[in-house]
Amino acid sequence: MGTKEKASAKDMTTGNIVFLLVQFAVPLIIGNLFQMMYNTVDSLVVGNFVGKEALAAVGSTTQIVNMLVFFFNGVSIGAGVVISRYYGARQPDSLHRAVETTIFVTFVCGILFTVIGIWLVHPMLLFMSTPEDVMDAATVYLRIYFMGMLGLLVYNMGSGILRAVGDTERPLLFLIFTSVVNAVLDLLFVIVFHAGIAGVAYATIIAQFISAAMILALLTGTKEGYRLTWRDLRCDIAILRQIFVIGLPAGVQSVITAFSNVFVQSYVNSFGSACMAGWSCYNKLDTFIMLPMQSMAQAATTFVGQNVGAGKNDRVNRGTVWSMALTVSITAVIALFLFMFAVPATGIFTSDAEVVEYGALFLQTNIFFMLFNCINHTLAGALRGRGDSTGPMAIMLLNFVAVRQVYLFVVTRFVSNTARLVGFSYPVGWTACCIMEVAYFYLRWGRKQSRGARTAETKG
Repeated sequence: MGTKEKASAKDMTTGNIVFLLVQFAVPLIIGNLFQMMYNTVDSLVVGNFVGKEALAAVGSTTQIVNMLVFFFNGVSIGAGVVISRYYGARQPDSLHRAVETTIFVTFVCGILFTVIGIWLVHPMLLFMSTPEDVMDAATVYLRIYFMGMLGLLVYNMGSGILRAVGDTERPLLFLIFTSVVNAVLDLLFVIVFHAGIAGVAYATIIAQFISAAMILALLTGTKEGYRLTWRDLRCDIAILRQIFVIGLPAGVQSVITAFSNVFVQSYVNSFGSACMAGWSCYNKLDTFIMLPMQSMAQAATTFVGQNVGAGKNDRVNRGTVWSMALTVSITAVIALFLFMFAVPATGIFTSDAEVVEYGALFLQTNIFFMLFNCINHTLAGALRGRGDSTGPMAIMLLNFVAVRQVYLFVVTRFVSNTARLVGFSYPVGWTACCIMEVAYFYLRWGRKQSRGARTAETKG
């Protein structure tokens, strides 16, 4: 293994916990920021150079894309946990088989999701009650976007493999480069070639395929144990079973949550294209707010996975606490800033006064409840690192789906059907989930560890 590769991969079983978590998470935050820039740049370009209907179309398609992408990301979480454990336990042969299996599954899923995505476009847009003035643009954008699904999945899985061994820097460099490519192509296709919403979709998938090619070249060229060897590309059933035990619950949870958000989107759609565009702006900002919690959740999963593999339970516990504390602190600062500057932040996406008003309304109503969601995601990440994926799945499904939908049904029919109350369905789910997940963690793991500590003291 070369010196550069030694520096890139991180052994998280020794050293200062806070430093390791921050060192892992910061490049991940920046990387996720640039990955989100793909869709955000699309929104910025169409919102400022095409029109609010195109902006509404890009925003309203997000949940449809998420249903497939989030399912695969759940599988990649399972792969990351398995790979991080083999890496922490110093088992190079098993690590190699896990890498080959995850890439094999990625290619199969990429082809399958492309076909399913294109087939589902029109039915899902009808299901969401998409207005006529948005339907054509949304259909065009989604069908082109799904043609690039393989590139997106390959990059996500490849970068997940690198994150599992502690390497977040090189995926970040690839994302920075391809995000710039995407932005340049967006402007070129829309302003110069006048390709409209189709232009931003083509720009996105071109950039995604470039990022996939770069990550595959890195995995193929490395001398480390996680090297991708094409002649060994096959599916190891035993390892795939381990991946699915952890990854499928996370994937199913994400898909059903995204599907539930399609229902939320349908409620928002009933208020017209201006409200839809405002909701789209809010969701873009909401996505950026979630960067620290998503990145720290991934850091917690890798940290816990490596330390479970190494048998260091005390570091597992301390890493879980520190990851939650860091996430809440960072998000609180961002939330305060965005609450104070909600109108100009929303105005980045559009100059339409009605759209800005709706976007700022949603942002200021929901922003501080994000602190509950910090605990949800970070604690779930730590639990998955322990191999417990079913518990977080059940709790998040109950609250992000059932509680949220019951709230929407009751409030719109018996209280008041307003945009603010519809948007508030997110905080309702976040808060209820936080209460249940903390209780679950204490009952499932906290008491067990307390009994273990008392037993050890008694024996001592």
